[in-house]
Amino acid sequence: MEGVGVSVTAAMVATQFLEVGLNTLIKSANTNGMSNFVFIVYSNLLALFFLLPSTLLYHRKRAPPPIPTSILCRMFLLSCLSTAVQTLMYTGIGYSSPTLSSAMVDLVPAFTFIFAIISRMEYLNLKLHSCQAKIIGTVISIAGALIVTLYKGMPLTGGSLRNIVLGGTGTYRSVQSDWLLGGSILAIASLCLSVLFIVQTWILKDYPEELVVTSICCIVVVILSAIVTLFAEGNSRAWILRSDKELIAVFYSAIFVVSMRSVVSAWACRKKGPVYVAMFNPLGMVIALGMGVIFLGDSLYLGSVIGAATIGIGFYAVMWALAQEKNMVNEKNENHDFVTSSSAPLLSTKNMDIA
Repeated sequence: MEGVGVSVTAAMVATQFLEVGLNTLIKSANTNGMSNFVFIVYSNLLALFFLLPSTLLYHRKRAPPPIPTSILCRMFLLSCLSTAVQTLMYTGIGYSSPTLSSAMVDLVPAFTFIFAIISRMEYLNLKLHSCQAKIIGTVISIAGALIVTLYKGMPLTGGSLRNIVLGGTGTYRSVQSDWLLGGSILAIASLCLSVLFIVQTWILKDYPEELVVTSICCIVVVILSAIVTLFAEGNSRAWILRSDKELIAVFYSAIFVVSMRSVVSAWACRKKGPVYVAMFNPLGMVIALGMGVIFLGDSLYLGSVIGAATIGIGFYAVMWALAQEKNMVNEKNENHDFVTSSSAPLLSTKNMDIA
């Protein structure tokens, strides 16, 4: 069990690197006019060429169990959520930056924890310090994300500060407006992502076949996103990828994010639950800050630093609570095993005396 826990943790850390890498590529490709709607269609369609052969290869000796109608309905709901998350997330990144995206995704642990309590995947006992820490950490995480969104502050690096000093007031106000719009869209995407984790865990609890679930949902996402794109993009030329950056972004997303990350997240949800998976999202904030400044030339703002620090405090409070709960479960199991092993000889002796 300990080995499985380490594997899940390492896999989730790797997915955060992959996620932030994609967000950086998306922001770079958007500057060349790439349509987010077309990108979602192409990346999910290409991902099928990896997911379907992988699923067939994995089940070549053992056929997957038949899928009940109720599970198919849940998969359709999961596909709708996935389409909404991808559309909102990439649109929000286009209006803001990968750094703000990673900051707003830090809301996911808080939202997921709330939804997990509502759906009874998590239990709340206010008498326990671990539960108190979960609540406090959740509130602090939400406060940190609001700081990043509503308070941009002064830039701490030179590029944007120069524009403000030279009198670029109109441009600065336009950027601020886009920042708020992008943050609002990303907040809605984070809410949908939290529900997605809950639904995904709900499915895998009754049908533990990650590859099958991911492949079927990917097919539905391609159909749904294609329908959305036909209505959203009136220009047929939007379907043409014009630069190498756009092609790289599509291939990267298909292989490393839609395929690998989706399967890993589904596996982790089944092994550890939705809250555990969601708690790794704050790690993307640190990665995004570095990649945004280094590769995209983004400015580091005071609000981002304050918000990130606040989110980090909330994140570690919840992680501490999860660790305490795990220790309590382990101690309970050890005590149960000790009582069972101790009582067995007494029962045996008593039976011998009666005999």
